[in-house]
Amino acid sequence: MIPKELLAQLRTIEIQTAKLANEQLAGTYTSSFKGQGLAFREVRPYQPGDDVRTIDWNVSARMNDTFVKVFVEEREMTVMLAVDLSPSEDFGTRRAPKARVASEVAALLAFSAIRNNDRVGLILSTDRIERVVPPKNGEKHVMRVVREILGHDAPKPQPFMAEDGAGKMPLGALTDLRGMLEALVGVARRRSIAFVISDFFAEGYERALALASAKHDVVPVVLTDPRDLELPDVGLATFEDLESGETVVVDTSDPRVRAHHKKTMQALGDERRILFNKLGMDSVEIETSGSFVRPLRDLFARRARRVRSR
Repeated sequence: MIPKELLAQLRTIEIQTAKLANEQLAGTYTSSFKGQGLAFREVRPYQPGDDVRTIDWNVSARMNDTFVKVFVEEREMTVMLAVDLSPSEDFGTRRAPKARVASEVAALLAFSAIRNNDRVGLILSTDRIERVVPPKNGEKHVMRVVREILGHDAPKPQPFMAEDGAGKMPLGALTDLRGMLEALVGVARRRSIAFVISDFFAEGYERALALASAKHDVVPVVLTDPRDLELPDVGLATFEDLESGETVVVDTSDPRVRAHHKKTMQALGDERRILFNKLGMDSVEIETSGSFVRPLRDLFARRARRVRSR
C-alpha cells in the first residue's frame, strides 16, 4: 500500500512534469541527444546528387535500374537516472529540499524520454546502492521511478570520530558517489544518456566519473541551495553535518567567518566545474529556490546547437 501523502506527492509531480515535458522540453530534448546510429528503412530510385556509396547493387541489378539505400537515425535510447539521496539531500531552505527537487528533475527527464520512446532506468544511492530499476518505457514505469525516489528514507548520520581524535571531517560521510558511478558502468551495458543528480558533496569519485563518461554520455545535474554558499547573520548558531552528525558552534555575525565559508564553498564549486570541463561533460546547476525547468531547457538548447553545427 502506498501512503496517502506519498500518493498525493506522486500525483502532483506527475501532473506538473508530464505537462512541462510536453510544453517546455519536447523539441529541445529530441534535438539535443543523438540516437544510437543509422537504421535501414527502404530503397528508392537513384536521384542526381545521391551518394554513390549508398547504391544497392543487388536491387539495382534485379530491377534493371539504379536504387539507393535510405537510412534513418535510430532514435530509441536508454536514459539512466543516477540519483543521490544521501542525508545532505534533505537540506533545502527555499522552495523544497534537494531530495524533492531531485524527484521533480528525474520525473521531468523521464517523461521527456518516454515521449521520444526512450527507455528509462534508475540507480538510487546513499552510502550504498539502494535500488536499481532496469530501463523500460511507459508512463507507469516513470511513476515507479519517481515513487522509488520519493519513498526512500535516507540513512541516519553517525557521529564522526577521527582515529586520532582530531582528524578532518570527511565530505559526504554517507554519500557513495563513486559506488553509484561504478554501478552505472556495470548496470548499463550499452551506451546511455546518464543524468547524475546530486549535490556532489563527496570525495574520491573523480576516477569513477571519468570511467563512466568514457562509456556513457554523462550529464551531471548539480543541486544547490543558496545557504550552501551564504551563511546568514544570526549570531552564534549550532550547525550539524547531516551526514557525519558532527556539530559545530559558529559565530555567524563575524564577517570573516561568513567570507571564509563562502570562499571555501566557491572553491569546491570551481573544482567541480573544472573536473566536468576536463572530462568534456555538459553539466547543469539547479537551485532549490528557482525553476528546475529553465536550466534543463537551456542545457538542451546548448546541446542542440552543438549537434546541428557538427
